[in-house]
Amino acid sequence: MYSKENKNIDGVPDYISNEIYPKKTKYCLCIPIINESDRIHKQLERAQKNGIDKLVDIIICDGDSTDGSTDLSQLESLGVNTLLVKKGFGKQGAQLRMGFWFALERGYEGVLTIDGNNKDSIESVPLFIEKLEQGYDFIQGSRYVAGGKAINTPLIRHFAVKFIHSPMISLTARHKFTDSTNAYRAYSKKYLTHPKVQLFRDIFVTYELLAFLSVRATQIGLKVAEVPVERRYPDEGKVPTKISFFKGNMNLIKILFNNLKGNYNPKD
Repeated sequence: MYSKENKNIDGVPDYISNEIYPKKTKYCLCIPIINESDRIHKQLERAQKNGIDKLVDIIICDGDSTDGSTDLSQLESLGVNTLLVKKGFGKQGAQLRMGFWFALERGYEGVLTIDGNNKDSIESVPLFIEKLEQGYDFIQGSRYVAGGKAINTPLIRHFAVKFIHSPMISLTARHKFTDSTNAYRAYSKKYLTHPKVQLFRDIFVTYELLAFLSVRATQIGLKVAEVPVERRYPDEGKVPTKISFFKGNMNLIKILFNNLKGNYNPKD
């Protein structure tokens, strides 16, 4: 076990890295979470059962959870390689910047991301690795392409993804994407370190970074693809999400328009 406090890095929130194991694989899987309780544990159990922890180093990008879900001994038993705990300002965008920084510093050739609420088919990781190996720079997981599955998707979310979010992202990217809200993705090192990306900027606080990275690859001529994934919502009970119905969705619309106008593009 190796723990280190990382502070005062430009464009990266202060964080603590708890390295359970050294780097073992060519690619890593970053999972941003905040108080996901047993959902993240069930997801990691599925990953371990399917050997995903042997294909990629699993890195938990925690927003400083307080529900006990990030107990190091439990994470270790579930095949986690490293726990990063964000201490600086920001939400999902900051957690991803933290994860990307750590991954690039560690020398991974590509980074996969997936939500930590156990809605996505973590078993699909090999599809993303295959595309990275083929030279793709941005791979978007989609429940709406052939082989993908959208299970119990709330009607309003289905409508928003199909008729608002994905069309706007596709327009901005000048390339058709079918499931642009989905954070199940992969990025090449070439993309993440490209001088026309510059992802380590404090402007990416919430969902801005996901929107920006959805469109920037095609804008700068990199190779992109979609792969089929499953996204399953619970059969009953509360839908696991961090986006509030009104304020959260209004913020997403604002981000989409800022993205369309190029407000997140590097200035130099």
